[in-house]
Amino acid sequence: MTTSETPDKDQPMPTPLLDQINTPQDMKHLSKQELRQLADELRAETISAVSRTGGHLGAGLGVVELTVALHHVFDTPHDRLIWDVGHQAYPHKILTGRRDRIRTLRQPGGLSGFTKRDESPYDPFGAAHSSTSISAGLGMAVARDHLGGKNHVISVIGDGAMSAGMAYEAMNNAGDLKTRMIVILNDNDMSIAPAVGAMSSYLSQLISSERFLSIRHLAKKVAKRFPEEAQRTAKRAEEMARGLVGGSTLFSQLGFYYLGPVDGHDLNQLVPILNNLRDNSHEGPVLLHVRTEKGRGHPFGKESGEKYHAVPRFDLVGENDSKPIGNRPPSYTSVFAQQLIAEAEQDKRIIGITAAMPSGTGMDKFAERFPGRSYDVGIAEQHAVTFAAGLAAEGLKPFTAIYSTFLQRGYDQVVHDVALQKLPVRFAIDRAGLVGADGATHVGAYDMAYLSALPNMVVMAPSDEAELAAMVSTAAALDDRPSAFRYPRGEGTGVPIPEQVSPLEIGRGRILREGNSIALLSVGTRLGDCLKVADHLKAHGMTITVADARFVKPLDHDLITRLATEHDMLVTIEEGSVGGFGSQVAQFLANQGLLDRGLKLRMLTLPDEMIDHNTQEAQLAQAGLDAAGILAAISPCIDDKTATAVAGWHG
Repeated sequence: MTTSETPDKDQPMPTPLLDQINTPQDMKHLSKQELRQLADELRAETISAVSRTGGHLGAGLGVVELTVALHHVFDTPHDRLIWDVGHQAYPHKILTGRRDRIRTLRQPGGLSGFTKRDESPYDPFGAAHSSTSISAGLGMAVARDHLGGKNHVISVIGDGAMSAGMAYEAMNNAGDLKTRMIVILNDNDMSIAPAVGAMSSYLSQLISSERFLSIRHLAKKVAKRFPEEAQRTAKRAEEMARGLVGGSTLFSQLGFYYLGPVDGHDLNQLVPILNNLRDNSHEGPVLLHVRTEKGRGHPFGKESGEKYHAVPRFDLVGENDSKPIGNRPPSYTSVFAQQLIAEAEQDKRIIGITAAMPSGTGMDKFAERFPGRSYDVGIAEQHAVTFAAGLAAEGLKPFTAIYSTFLQRGYDQVVHDVALQKLPVRFAIDRAGLVGADGATHVGAYDMAYLSALPNMVVMAPSDEAELAAMVSTAAALDDRPSAFRYPRGEGTGVPIPEQVSPLEIGRGRILREGNSIALLSVGTRLGDCLKVADHLKAHGMTITVADARFVKPLDHDLITRLATEHDMLVTIEEGSVGGFGSQVAQFLANQGLLDRGLKLRMLTLPDEMIDHNTQEAQLAQAGLDAAGILAAISPCIDDKTATAVAGWHG
């Protein structure tokens, strides 16, 4: 091959067959060999797309063959195909009329990184949090039966998502209702049942066939004519045979007809089995157990413990496009982890808990240092909260690190098992506020509102990484009630963290700029933009006050009273929903009569709408929470001369 013939490493491989697929209907006529070729091209196209956008790569690569088989066999979107979480849905999007936009994944105005109902009729149910697909599928199947429909409902769920209780609640209900639906268990990590090779695959295909179902139905009728003891013996024999095939009786105990495990990358196995499930009338729900490899065919030359679950942009030989330049500030997540380790070095009662997000929350670093004091409970946020409550009841100091959007799932447990009993569980709430490319499903908008509503709860929000370290220390020292500290995704501001970190005084804020007329009261990392506004106005001859509340609850009543009585305008700023910090401040001011003197009160929060995926900076600007938005909010109290001087400034 000459130099001119050498392929460009950044050019995707040719996809002649995939180029002919606009919708799943174009796949129906394909042969076995063509389906195999289509799967290879689909995998290459998925890798190429994610190399340009970044995103959740590993899960999609693991289900390429399953995606091809499902759309080849079933009549989507008439047949409902529900993907749990949605991390694995990129190949699905490519096959369902969205290939022309696949390189807009997670980009402003582009495709969502998850399934989304208003994006395509092929997405019958939106997802982003795990373990919902069986419940949603059961609802659709029951609705179909009520409406006299005949379509199929297929719910795909991963083995990790099966650690959540919601999945078993749905399966128990489906088994009891005996509703016709198909659940596909995508097992790419833990072994729920042993793989017993080609014989298991053959038997799974055989027992899903019409012939086997007819024989089983006939046998049941015949058995009814025999004595009861003979009927029980026959039933035990069938269950034993199915147990040998499937290696598990858990699903059958829940009322599901269990098939598998089968090789989820072998289309010669998948297609015949799915054809049988489509064409044969089962008496109730069926679970097909497929074994897959997460990240199968990834382009990287090195291995990863998480199988490239999520990746930044990369070139097609697996190198990151954006390399670190110089010394960057640490992430808030890493600051939390390092400070928690420092606290645990001094206090053996400190325990770390995560719900299937060890690296995302920094708990992997804690586990490396204290393996005997670290617990990953799986995708089970409700259990994580009550587990922590049990630890706290016995005198230990649990730190439960959960993303804000996921802590919502454990709110009932926070109320009843923690706050009501005044148990000192510490909640490290990562990804609070806007999160960028993950979009509305992962925004941590509501934690300040739902936690500050609870008696006995201490809620903190640091303005920078040094403040976060101090709040970890504060929570470690707080033994008489529950506490939480929220912090955003991404890097800190670059401020130094003291070698000796001390706890904060509970419910005390601080003033960083002294001025006249206008006061900005920030909680959390919006403080940096408040200071930018103050410094910019000062450069044009106007001084304003900037304060850092530090605590959402309890409020610093003395600080708020001073700001309200010494200024004409008070503006609260928070990266959270309506009903949070600003609402708490407004209620205090109203009850104390501090609004009666004509104080102008403004509350800047996230807007009462879902903010779509974008960069965090663009999302903040859309929400009016960047420096320009803050300046616009206080403009009514800025004199005309200064307003003219600062017009058009964006920070």
